[in-house]
Amino acid sequence: MNIDKVVLVYPKRDGRILGKAQGSPYTLMRLASLVPDELPVEIWDEDLAPIPFHKITKNTLMGITSKTLSIERAQEIAAGARKRGARVVVGGTHATLAPEEVSQWADITAVGEGYFTWRKIIDDVTNDRAEKMYVDESWANLEGVARLTDRVLNMVNEKRDYWTPYMEITRGCPRNCSFCTAIRVSGRVMRHRPIDEVVEEIERRDIKRFFLTDDNFGLNFRTDPEYIEQLFRALKKLPLNGWTNQAEMMVGDFPDLIQLAKEAHMDKFFIGFESVNAGNRRDLGGKSKGNIEEYKRVIRTVQKFGIGVVGLFVFGLDADTPDVFQSTWDFCKESGLDNVSFTIMTPYPGTPSREEYIRDGRLHQNVPWSKYDTSHVVFDPVSMTADQLREGYDWICRKAYSLPSIATRGVRTLRRHPLKVARRKLFSSFSTDFGYRRTYSYRSA
Repeated sequence: MNIDKVVLVYPKRDGRILGKAQGSPYTLMRLASLVPDELPVEIWDEDLAPIPFHKITKNTLMGITSKTLSIERAQEIAAGARKRGARVVVGGTHATLAPEEVSQWADITAVGEGYFTWRKIIDDVTNDRAEKMYVDESWANLEGVARLTDRVLNMVNEKRDYWTPYMEITRGCPRNCSFCTAIRVSGRVMRHRPIDEVVEEIERRDIKRFFLTDDNFGLNFRTDPEYIEQLFRALKKLPLNGWTNQAEMMVGDFPDLIQLAKEAHMDKFFIGFESVNAGNRRDLGGKSKGNIEEYKRVIRTVQKFGIGVVGLFVFGLDADTPDVFQSTWDFCKESGLDNVSFTIMTPYPGTPSREEYIRDGRLHQNVPWSKYDTSHVVFDPVSMTADQLREGYDWICRKAYSLPSIATRGVRTLRRHPLKVARRKLFSSFSTDFGYRRTYSYRSA
């Protein structure tokens, strides 16, 4: 196939919010950087603009990355492109978790980390020897992987078009929570990008704030504290306004590193407390045990250093009864969390939870993948009905994401900072909760 151009597509989810899309298409930016210089490449983010199907020819190679919740839209885009003669490659989370399903309608399915197969796919398509499926689950070293090119940085205007630049520093998670896709998509081995590459990328992108997509960045506090210390000392030298990451509660055991994190301009930890119910510890991979007083200690420890804590909670685990919603809301009010995220247990493909639900006849049938967004009930819980789970989730979200509740948490966060710092924290003090409020709105979409 004589490729005339490569187009990389991100299916629509949120659209524009006050003129900008929520987060930059970081995966596609890195994949675009792997396209040979002699081939034109474009990134089509459907959150910014409709897909220009009229630009597709029989010599176009299209790559689509998709989560489970947007895979049906990805299939529609693929069908439109194939109708015009294009070859379509589909990768991302869902393709990795359910490759046999995706391969039924994609020309090529990329399983695992496409950074290590994308160039081979392009070469094989060019030379008419493409295979139906490419798999890379070797979880290789991240040094030098998919470094952003000037061509791509000039193509994507992160400041104009996106509220939050995304960034990756580490990859992998050794935990095995029954409902989580992380180890199935990124592997159980924790891997690190070289610190000089991280610093160089931040400087070249000229970003002042970012959100880390790393599945469990905070676990590195225990597994590789030397790397974390060196990273923080390097980030301290940069003129950053703030950055956030996903972690677990054991970060509270490392006050020295939290202090360095503050000096490195860290703004928030998104901590997976997951449940206030101690009966759910079997499902939580060892990272959380439902110990309320320990949760509060961690929150106080982190906030003492001027870093915010976003509490992440999942409802519908086996030990959850209808009382869990009131208990969780009471904890959120008492603990002084800066922001809160509530999700419904969602049995994604490839997870032990889904296999269990299928075996027990608890998985709802004929549910579109678009409902697998952590805001819809797609199974029958053990200790309450599906209606009780749905109604309890609605109740706590209305409580947490009401404007008075968001204002209370945001103002409380701002008061912890000196006035000159508070001005810089104004956006982040409220934006997280407003983002979750928008996510919850999909329940009625």
